Amino acid sequence: MSVFQFGRSLLNFKLLSQKPDCRSRRFGPLAPPGLTDRPDKGASEVLAGFTSQQELPVPPETPGFPADDRHPHRENDAAPTAPRTSSPRDRAGPAQTALVHDYLAQSGGAERVIAALHALFPTAPLYTSVYDPRATLPCFAQMDVRTSFLQRSILASRRFHKLALGLYPTAFEQFDLSGFALVISSSSSFAKGVITGPETCHICYCHTPARFAWRQHEYLQQSRLTRLLAPWMRGMITDLRQWDADSAQRADYMIANSHNVAGRIRKYYRREADAVIYPPVETHRFALAPAEEVGDHFLIVSRLVGYKRVDLAIEACNRLRVPLRVVGAGPERRALQRMAGLTIQFLGRLPDAQVAEEYARCRALIFPGDEDFGLTPLECMASGRPVVAYGRGGALETVTMGKTGVFFEEQTPEAVMEALQAVSALTFDPQVLQQEAARFDTAVFAERMRAFVAQATERHRTLYGRGTPGEGR
Repeated sequence: MSVFQFGRSLLNFKLLSQKPDCRSRRFGPLAPPGLTDRPDKGASEVLAGFTSQQELPVPPETPGFPADDRHPHRENDAAPTAPRTSSPRDRAGPAQTALVHDYLAQSGGAERVIAALHALFPTAPLYTSVYDPRATLPCFAQMDVRTSFLQRSILASRRFHKLALGLYPTAFEQFDLSGFALVISSSSSFAKGVITGPETCHICYCHTPARFAWRQHEYLQQSRLTRLLAPWMRGMITDLRQWDADSAQRADYMIANSHNVAGRIRKYYRREADAVIYPPVETHRFALAPAEEVGDHFLIVSRLVGYKRVDLAIEACNRLRVPLRVVGAGPERRALQRMAGLTIQFLGRLPDAQVAEEYARCRALIFPGDEDFGLTPLECMASGRPVVAYGRGGALETVTMGKTGVFFEEQTPEAVMEALQAVSALTFDPQVLQQEAARFDTAVFAERMRAFVAQATERHRTLYGRGTPGEGR
């Protein structure tokens, strides 16, 4: 038994020796008792003609297709609501839906997905490990958020929540979801590990297999802190990798957020994704800027961590002596500022409206990392501006060479410089860029999710239902 496994066993013993209800903490308004939330009536109509899970609609594949793009640059002014506690048994009947998310301690693509899922199931409670209202999207303050035992510690804050890496498996396994007929988890790490009974249909929307488990070296190099802790973290990560693979089998159905991630699911989890449904883009939030207001500067919108490779964009713009505006925050900000020249400007986290203005007025967005999917290129395209992207990962499914942007094939400053010069020499039609982004609109996501949920729940009832009277012998 490893130190990590011994620690988990000790924690489980301590939790089980407490009061048996293991109360979770609630935030936001409580759902009225007796309400149930089911997919809209339109789901059955959307499913007309589909006879198998494999026939579910998926977005058209991008030619040339061979990623947790989170946005801590979003600034939110929501004040934390007063926590309330209640027993997990204090809820609506067995037909209710529950949503599960890794943690609400940042605001980005994954958080926008769970917000879109809640819009489909507006009375569903949202289970998560920790919730920091000041660090995530304001909309969660209006939801019935139910947190784990980690919420009662310093680990619930944006700064410290990732230090609880070894405690998350227990946090999610402690949730009692036995009263729900449908559980939808939004997971890039731990949320898929909730335990459900045979009568509960568990659908996992997978943003990516856990980066810390399967891309360990990249994860441990993302900040100075992780580099310092690496010798102590490697053993724990080995155990978490096994837990991640095991817990991936708990979901009855798994949706990949891209074909790129579907390939990772096949490789690491040894199962096929049941569908690919791209994350939603709120295209209505973005608009074209007048041509005279479009600048000659490039733009980065990203969390400032190592694997995002913001350093490549800064070095390229330093050498070309072209202006670059950097939106976002993160542990690598100081190191990036030290290498930045006079043409580089750091803006920090900005409100959504201001981020939209930055998109609309830039020459092009630089997207230098190998991402699972990546919403920022689509947000920029929805603003009518092109993208310079690394030609790997999720960007291959959203950016079209010469039509909506330019690729560079190697993660070197020289390759980025060449791509920046190429995009500056090309002309892009803003209307075409917006049309391409519209293929990923929230409405498209909602329609495909409704269809998938309707078919999955019906199939689950057939496989695990109690049967009909008179069928027994």
